[in-house]
Amino acid sequence: MPWDGTELHVAEVAADGTLADERVVMGGPEESVFQPGWSPDGELHAVSDRTGWWNLYALDLDGDDGPRNRTPEDAEFGVPQWTFGLATYGFLDDGRVAVLRNSDGEWSLCLLDEDDGLTGADLPFSAYPHARLATDGETLAFVGGGPTTPETVARWTPGDERTDESVEPVHLRQSFSLDLPDGLISEPEHVDVPTRDGETTHAYYYPPTNADERAPEGEQPPLVTMVHGGPTSQTLPIAKLAVQFYTTRGFAVADVNYRGSTGYGRDYRDALQGEWGVLDTADCIDTAEHLAATGRADPDRLAITGGSAGGYAVLCALAFHDTFDAGASHYGVADLEALATGTHKFESRYLDGLVGPLPEARETYEERSPAFHAGAIDAPLLLLQGGEDRVVPQEQAEDMVDALVATETPYAYALFPGERHGFRTAEATRRALELELAFYGETFGFDPADEIEEIKLHEGQRSVRRVE
Repeated sequence: MPWDGTELHVAEVAADGTLADERVVMGGPEESVFQPGWSPDGELHAVSDRTGWWNLYALDLDGDDGPRNRTPEDAEFGVPQWTFGLATYGFLDDGRVAVLRNSDGEWSLCLLDEDDGLTGADLPFSAYPHARLATDGETLAFVGGGPTTPETVARWTPGDERTDESVEPVHLRQSFSLDLPDGLISEPEHVDVPTRDGETTHAYYYPPTNADERAPEGEQPPLVTMVHGGPTSQTLPIAKLAVQFYTTRGFAVADVNYRGSTGYGRDYRDALQGEWGVLDTADCIDTAEHLAATGRADPDRLAITGGSAGGYAVLCALAFHDTFDAGASHYGVADLEALATGTHKFESRYLDGLVGPLPEARETYEERSPAFHAGAIDAPLLLLQGGEDRVVPQEQAEDMVDALVATETPYAYALFPGERHGFRTAEATRRALELELAFYGETFGFDPADEIEEIKLHEGQRSVRRVE
């Protein structure tokens, strides 16, 4: 994958399109190169993780000097290239470079001067999702946000560095309105979690927050552990309706950046190589157990939820471990070999690194596929699936249902016929959340205050709930 190893080539381009003097100037099998681009004065720049961190380099193509690291620190100035058009830096006409910097999993926008001095911009954003920084040389455009600020398309013109003129960003459009009073908004705490193998994983902990309600004396909240997809991705401390949906209703939420996630350096990202389904699942379990041990969650009401690769972690946690009392898998991977042989071209060899090459590692694929071990699941499970999902087709969810029926494990299965991999419509997202809340109510023995559809857990019989 491009975040594993990339080569940057340069060549002279003739009038007829042929290339001459082609050569590799950066990168290799174990070095990821991101966003090559020419500065206004013709100097080639690129982001590389050759030090273990994605730093910005200037390349001397005409001399003997090697690439010059302009941001030599333990911070990320790049992201995994899941799609085209990503950008974490842009050149300004006054010689500065605007850069997005990710330190300890949290982003900031900074300005890099011609002497490589780095200054943080005083902006009301602490997260920059999507990594699409754009500039015309004077003005910057980007998507920013924060714990109480939804994703916002913004435009900002940096002030003159000599006068330190402060300029407020212009908010062009928000993805949604977080129309809640302060007493209902839960803000995250970054938690470093000790893992069972002596390492550290990371999560954002959101406490239950509702100024209009008070928890029973001495009672700790149920915990929803959220697992992001990818798995080479990252969860950010940015306003999320799903998080606030639970925290306003008395739940605590742990949003986990397990090993394999972006934002904590190459070693952290590479830790999942050959260990998918093992380390990511263990990190989620260790996070939940740590929060329970430190008095921030009820150890008898621990739930885990996630979509795609996150759904895979849900299924692994329930099939191979017994920490969680309930799980909700949104279009989760149940059969690894089916995923590897049926996925789209870009990810066709992704699992070679995460699990192992086929057919040599077929035994490992089966060992880590929850579909082959569903008989070990005894905690209630909610399966939410799109009927038009071509990444994780509904057959994977229905194979899980068949196994749960055979073992008489309580479950509920909701099929959204018009949805694909990742629910797109607001209605489907809302109904999925409501079904999940109803599922936790059924599992943990409470009646949600919301006027929502009830859910029935089935044991020993096959049932599908079609959500049109």
